[in-house]
Order: sequence, then structure tokens, then C-alpha cells
Amino acid sequence: MPYLVLGVLLVVICVAGSVITVLQVGKREPVLSLAHPVQVGQVLAPSDLREVTVSADSGADLVLASQSSSVLGRPMAYALPAGTFLTRSVLGRPQVPAAGQAIVAVAAKPGQIPPQLSRGTAVSVIVSPGSQGSGSSSQGGVSGGPWPAVVVGVEGAGSDQSTVVSLQLPAASARQVASVPPGELSLVAVAAGGGQ
Repeated sequence: MPYLVLGVLLVVICVAGSVITVLQVGKREPVLSLAHPVQVGQVLAPSDLREVTVSADSGADLVLASQSSSVLGRPMAYALPAGTFLTRSVLGRPQVPAAGQAIVAVAAKPGQIPPQLSRGTAVSVIVSPGSQGSGSSSQGGVSGGPWPAVVVGVEGAGSDQSTVVSLQLPAASARQVASVPPGELSLVAVAAGGGQ
């Protein structure tokens, strides 16, 4: 009999402990997250958002689901993946590229870029004169290089088998890279912070 009383008392204590824990964990509230990836400058539509429930004391400046009307129709300041919690800091005028930076597109043929190049990869942009088979070098008209950059986008091979790679680098370097004739640039993947 004492074991039965002890067992019942143990169950009551566990249930009470569970109730107290649930109450102490915090209130959960619905907030907004991205239903699919969004791009810089994209204006938010209802289909871009979904409601998720998180702890009210998460400490983040999350947009509550009840405030969805205040963010609809506003542009995105950054490109973000699906599932990202929405905060007011990611809304507004585009913040990419950052001040002093620029984004330049480079068309590269197979052999001029590593095949597994992806967004976020640190690269060194190298002038490879005469790679078009002309035997001439245009490097005389281009100053500088190699240039350190970060890949911000990769578009697959088109009908001419070239891949377009978007690179972020200092504005002056981006202008120099843009002045190099097509087909005379190669990208070398380097360790982050690996410089040139």
C-alpha cells in the first residue's frame, strides 16, 4: 500500500512539474516567415508569407502575423531563402551591394570557372589574355588584377555553353573587371579571406 501512495504522489508531482514548465517556457505567438525565396527589391505579396508560431520571448524583432498588412507591398532589402523569419530590418530599399561595393556579371566558358562554383564562394578574378584563341592580349588596356571577389549568383550554361557569374567586389575593381573583353577572365576559388 505505501508503494501505491508513493506512486500516485510521484505521478501528481510529475504532472504538476510539467504544467509549471509549460507555463514558464513562455507564451507562443504567430509571426511571419518567408514561404519561398525572395529577391532584392521584390515587393512582398501575401503569397510570399506564411505564419509560424514561436516563443514570445525569443528576443528577436519579428513581425507578428497580425501586422502582415504593414509589410505587404514593401520591397525586400536583401535576397533571403524560404523559411527566414521576417523582421523590419530586411525591408526597404535594396542594401545589396553594400556602400563602396558593386556587382559585375562575368560570362565564363567551361574551364574558366570551377564547375562547383556557388553563391558565397570567395574567388580571385584573373585576366587570361588570348583565351579566345586570337593570340592577342588585351591586358595592356586593363590595369590591376587579380581582383578578390565573392560570388553572389550563378546562372547555368546557356545555349553558347557560357555560365554567367555575378561577383561582388569594390566598385573600382568592378569597373576594371567589366572593361575586360568577354572570354578573357577566369575565376579561381580561394579560401575565404584568401585575398588574391
